[in-house]
Amino acid sequence: MRTGKELINASKQFCFEDRFRSWIELTTTLLLVSLFFTGTLLDSVPLLVRILSSLICGLLYVRMFVIYHDFQHRAILQNSRLAHWIMIGIGIFMLAPETIWKRSHDYHHNHNSKLTLSGVGSYPTVSKERFLKLTRGERLLYLINRHPLTVAFGYFTLFIYWLNIKSFVQSFKKHFDSLIAIVFHFAVGILMLVYFGFVTFLLAWFCPFLLAFAIGAYLFYCQHNFPGAQFRENQDWAYDQAALTSTSYMVMSPVMQWFTGNIGYHHVHHLNSRIPFYRLKEAMNSMPELKNVPTTSWHPMEVIRCLNLKLWDAENKKMITLRQL
Repeated sequence: MRTGKELINASKQFCFEDRFRSWIELTTTLLLVSLFFTGTLLDSVPLLVRILSSLICGLLYVRMFVIYHDFQHRAILQNSRLAHWIMIGIGIFMLAPETIWKRSHDYHHNHNSKLTLSGVGSYPTVSKERFLKLTRGERLLYLINRHPLTVAFGYFTLFIYWLNIKSFVQSFKKHFDSLIAIVFHFAVGILMLVYFGFVTFLLAWFCPFLLAFAIGAYLFYCQHNFPGAQFRENQDWAYDQAALTSTSYMVMSPVMQWFTGNIGYHHVHHLNSRIPFYRLKEAMNSMPELKNVPTTSWHPMEVIRCLNLKLWDAENKKMITLRQL
């Protein structure tokens, strides 16, 4: 079995994109978003159809975000001025403007599964020994950052606050696009509420974002915080091992894999983020090192188990709950 640079180099054969397919995937997703967003606005259709359109629109936002995420990793549609401006628009629309998203997410890839209290680009994770040395206020903030409600309401906690309000306040020159995103988002929401009414505001604006960001926040959490995930101090950390032992393969139906842009093959993505999302499955099937890896799923008990994990137990080399602490 290959490891280290040999394994990473072997994955490079899957980094080549099919430019035509990349455009088809992006265009199809944008057209479907437009179609189902329009479906949420139509008073002439039954309310049940509008609710269904709202749910599908939220799922399509997840897919659109993953495509945007791939572009920021330079996996698809590079050196295209048109794609560049489309992606800037998607970043603003999805409350993940380019400057803060790229900086924090690149940091996440280079520090995935390292024990840290900062949580830049990820959820903070510390050992039980360090947790016991924290002040009461630091413990409370740590547990709030990892709380299931923080994940479920990622719309407010991660996207509105962390990616936009906090980033702009901390560095308004670097993250002026965060201000643009937050102003645009609230302006459109208010205009929709005033001119289209509360029901349309809920179905067309609020609920799709609430659903998409809840799914996105949980995916981001559970694919690095699951029973069996391994964490390391900085000096013991290795990039390839972080991908294979600290990042899960999330088992989903083909439908959910499509809506989530194959992000379930997360360990493959973390091994080489330049692999286009539509080639992740191919890479996994072709490389034996990527098959015997930890898995997660959408099963309710699996979700509960992941969300209950709070601290790294270095002695037993596993994540533990507060009750186990």
